[in-house]
Amino acid sequence: MVLKYYASSHLSGGGGIVALVLVEKQILFEHVRVDMAAKEHKTPEFLAMHPFGQVPVIDDDGFILYESRAICRYLADKYADQGTPGLFPKDLKERALVEQAASVEFADFYPALLKVLVAKMQRDVPADQQAAVDKALAEFTKTLQVYEGILGKQKFLAGDQVTLADIFHLIYAPLLAENGVDIMTSTGPNVARWWNELISRPAWVKLKAEGIQSTV
Repeated sequence: MVLKYYASSHLSGGGGIVALVLVEKQILFEHVRVDMAAKEHKTPEFLAMHPFGQVPVIDDDGFILYESRAICRYLADKYADQGTPGLFPKDLKERALVEQAASVEFADFYPALLKVLVAKMQRDVPADQQAAVDKALAEFTKTLQVYEGILGKQKFLAGDQVTLADIFHLIYAPLLAENGVDIMTSTGPNVARWWNELISRPAWVKLKAEGIQSTV
């Protein structure tokens, strides 16, 4: 049975990184498009797969899994011997370094990033919005300065090879440039080099240009 990948048609959020791992690992899959506007993710059938009614979800021959980071780990582990190597290494110490960097993304990078996006995307445009944006950017810059130091010693966050820890940053960070914030390429040369390399990966560029397509 071909793996079924339930997600919207847009390359964004958690669905985007799962699509990227599917392509990087050369996994055959059927993209089952979920119409969020029509609330297909809130139907009883979908809620039976994901009790919170969110995307993405995969069905791998009857094994149902949700939450994008968990899905990426599962796919990279199961298909370790095909496609891009080393996304989730088998070696205990190498994997620990990936988990360390992934934990930093979730606990440090993402919360600081979210504050910037929330401040920047306020629809009612409060009088002190710019002050809120500046404060959030200052906090986020501190996080990126730590990244600058790490990436000055190695190519990627867990070593000299791209891993899931790097890919996880593509969940929300692309929204910064879309909202006129160029902090990912202006904080320092090491972060800029790393970020440009991530967003220039052929699989990501192809997905951005063509959208998510079934490979069966």
